Amino acid sequence: MRPSPISPTIDLDAQGVQHGFLKLPYSRDDAAWGAVMIPITVIRNGQGPTALLTGANHGDEYEGAIALAKLANTLRAEDVSGCLIIVPFMNYPAFRAGTRTSPIDRGNLNRTFPGKPDGTVTEKIADYVQRHLLPRADFVLDIHSGGRTLDFLPFAAIHVLDDKAQQARCSAAMQAFNAPYSMTLLELDAVGMFDTAAEAAGKVFVSTELGGGGSATARSVAVADRGVRQFLIHCGICRGELEQRPTVRLDMPDGDCYVTSLHDGLLEMCRDLGDTVRKGELIARVHDVRRTGTAPVDYHARRDGLLAARHFPGLIGCGDTLAVVAEIVD
Repeated sequence: MRPSPISPTIDLDAQGVQHGFLKLPYSRDDAAWGAVMIPITVIRNGQGPTALLTGANHGDEYEGAIALAKLANTLRAEDVSGCLIIVPFMNYPAFRAGTRTSPIDRGNLNRTFPGKPDGTVTEKIADYVQRHLLPRADFVLDIHSGGRTLDFLPFAAIHVLDDKAQQARCSAAMQAFNAPYSMTLLELDAVGMFDTAAEAAGKVFVSTELGGGGSATARSVAVADRGVRQFLIHCGICRGELEQRPTVRLDMPDGDCYVTSLHDGLLEMCRDLGDTVRKGELIARVHDVRRTGTAPVDYHARRDGLLAARHFPGLIGCGDTLAVVAEIVD
């Protein structure tokens, strides 16, 4: 495979704290010999494990970007045993545009792995992360939220894996992150995901969903800040004692967790995030916006559980995920 066109402006193997960029040449109308400059911080102190921390895999998700930017600005080399690679705004073009996908090529970075060194801008970013950052890492934390179109309970998440020993290591790291909710996911379509790339490489991988609505709250950022620190203590990279607060264990074992809208219209949620629901219970209505005098369409839970996610904007389209009901694990 051809070399990546991306080059770091810092020495990824040097000791100490380094702030720089991943430089991706990108010729465009306003800069014929321009580049996409993706911020990166590497903090290395002696020998030890390496953690790769990423935010803004989707550009309209801000908890990871905020928490990791703060971490990069405050953590000192002497606070670390091993190495931290911090990429707060991984899909940088999307992050700057405030959109889920890149405005350059409409690429969804989290559906683009393993990427291509001779592909689109988004494919080149995925390829560099896959071939040049991921192999360095023992632990990977990718911080997500719902962006502009979803809202979630604040949870850390892992996936059901064929390798149960690896899944157990991921579960331990998720528990260390210690979000208010902890989710085990059976991914319905994992093709092209960063998660899949990291797990296939044998890494300890944890993801999150920490809110949504295209913004961040004081609460959601606090969950991210604390969770990152707890994760790094668990990895053995930062010193400290793990502080375990209560977390509700959740599971999304199958497609019945998802309620999909079959209509375009105005969304009326009848239950709120965190509510317990029963199978068959009314959770939302979709109202016809083309005319009055038409009865709304009722949507019901397909299983017992907890309302863990919902569509965020008031208008919803056919095919949009309306709600997610997760199973509570005793």
